[in-house]
Amino acid sequence: MSGTVVLTKLLHVRETEKVQAQKAYQQAIDCFENSATQLYQLLKKKEVAEETYEECMQQTTTLEKLREQVDYLEKLNAMIVHLQEEVQRARADMEAKQSDLTEAHVETKKFEKMIAHRKQREMEAQEKLEKSMMDEISMQQFLKYKNR
Repeated sequence: MSGTVVLTKLLHVRETEKVQAQKAYQQAIDCFENSATQLYQLLKKKEVAEETYEECMQQTTTLEKLREQVDYLEKLNAMIVHLQEEVQRARADMEAKQSDLTEAHVETKKFEKMIAHRKQREMEAQEKLEKSMMDEISMQQFLKYKNR
């Protein structure tokens, strides 16, 4: 029984690690979603800006207005490149956290199975002991009545 107590304590530690891994994974997901949403919004802005630029090219527009539009597009492109890198880092972090969570889950399952196997063996040993005790009692009763 002491073996299962130790394993139960270790299981509790592993479950705590699993909960922490789940929290870290959820935070990584939130960070990734936030970065990806920002990137999506910037890409939409860039698309609108490019459409505006194309419209300006079709119409007669001042050179200053075209320069402003090009500068704005270049600024958006720089921000998009930066955000793409941030999204990639967030994705990599999220995948690492998912791997950690999977590993923690596997470790928890291992301890749960070890505890279940130990308890099964203890039950079997207990049943075997009870059977041998019953056999001994039966034998003693038989010998007691035989001697009468």
